[in-house]
This record gives sequence, structure tokens and C-alpha cells, in this order.
Amino acid sequence: MENRFGVIGLGRFGTTIARTLSARGAEVMAIDNIAERVDALRDEVAFAVQLDSTDIKALRSQNVQDLEGVVVAIGQDFEALLLTTVVLMELKVKRIIARASNEQQQRILLKLGVQEVLSPEDEVGISVAGRLLNPDLVSFFQLPDDYQIVELRTPAGVASKTVIDIGLRNKYNLNLITLRRAYEAVNKEGETTTEYHILGVPKSDTVLYDTDYMILLGKNTDIEKFVDLNK
Repeated sequence: MENRFGVIGLGRFGTTIARTLSARGAEVMAIDNIAERVDALRDEVAFAVQLDSTDIKALRSQNVQDLEGVVVAIGQDFEALLLTTVVLMELKVKRIIARASNEQQQRILLKLGVQEVLSPEDEVGISVAGRLLNPDLVSFFQLPDDYQIVELRTPAGVASKTVIDIGLRNKYNLNLITLRRAYEAVNKEGETTTEYHILGVPKSDTVLYDTDYMILLGKNTDIEKFVDLNK
């Protein structure tokens, strides 16, 4: 089945979601009541529609009820976000994901019956704090129960060693998900450049280079221990 999703509210947050979904092969309906925002995405998504998302007739006319899921990414007008969410519930949209800008909004949406609530500001704050505490991290995703998925440059202490030699699981309680590895490429001008590509699932005899980026899964304290011991 083809993935068909709606994104309502085309600020920076909603636009990023719409573009990412479209780039990954989903059929996206991008909706906003501001023409300029709709026009900016018209060539990047399957459908870009200007309408009032609090108007149930307008949404029904676009067959929003047939989508696999809808993200309500309205950021500035919480009343519009609430009304839009209620309309989507009345249309019996299969999956509704709503944005909350603070804890109070999150509580209201949960009380309303929304099962999935996004708090992008909180997630960004957690990510920035994690990177401040550990400058070696390139990217950072916090999971429940103190687990993280992190991307970091291969520490000097493990460069040129194989996965089995490092003993990530036994010594550090960490799992190596994959590696992002540098490859030489030639651009259109004939110049040699460096491109990074995912290596795939590392094998036990895969050698780590100092130019690699490791993507690890583990507890916060174990990741910090691994980085500190191998600087």
C-alpha cells in the first residue's frame, strides 16, 4: 500500500516533515491557509492545498479522511490546532499526530484523545543539551529509559581496529548499528570530493577508520564511558 499522509501547517516544522516524507517516497498532501507557504512546496509534494483546516467541508473535499495519517503542525495558533484536530477526529482519520508547543498544550491534546503528540521544542532542547555535554556527538536521539542513538566520529582509541576487537557489547554494553564512511567521488567539474554513505550492517571483521562516523545504541552512561576511554 502506498503511504499517503497529510501535513497541516507549513511553518518550518511542518515544511520539514512534508519534504522529508516526500523525499522518502510518500504521497504527501501539504495544507496551509497561507498561499505563499503552499506555493513554496507545490513542486516538492504530491498535493499542495490552500484551505482553512478548521473547515470540515474543506478537508472532506480533499479526501483527507482517506489518508494513512495526518500531522497537525500548526505552531502559532493553538485554537486552530485544536479545532483542526477535532475536525480530523470527526472525519475518523486513521492516525493523527499533533504538535504541542508546551506541557499545557500536550495535556490538553492528550485529554482530547490524541494518541500521538509531538513536542519538537523539547526534543530539540534535549538534543542540544546532549551535544553540549558531549561535543564528540554529531547527532543525538534520546530514547526512553536513558537509552540513546548517537552518531559520533570514530574515537582515536578504536580507529584501525575491527568491530570484534573493540568489544562494544561485552566491554561497553553498546550496539553498533552502522557506520557512515567517507568515499572519494568526482563531481561534474571533474574535481575530487568526499561523500559519506552508510556502510550497512557492520560485520565482526569490519575495520573502523578514523574518518568513519559510528552510529551507536546504548545507555547514556555507557556511551560517555566509551568516548572518554577512547579519546
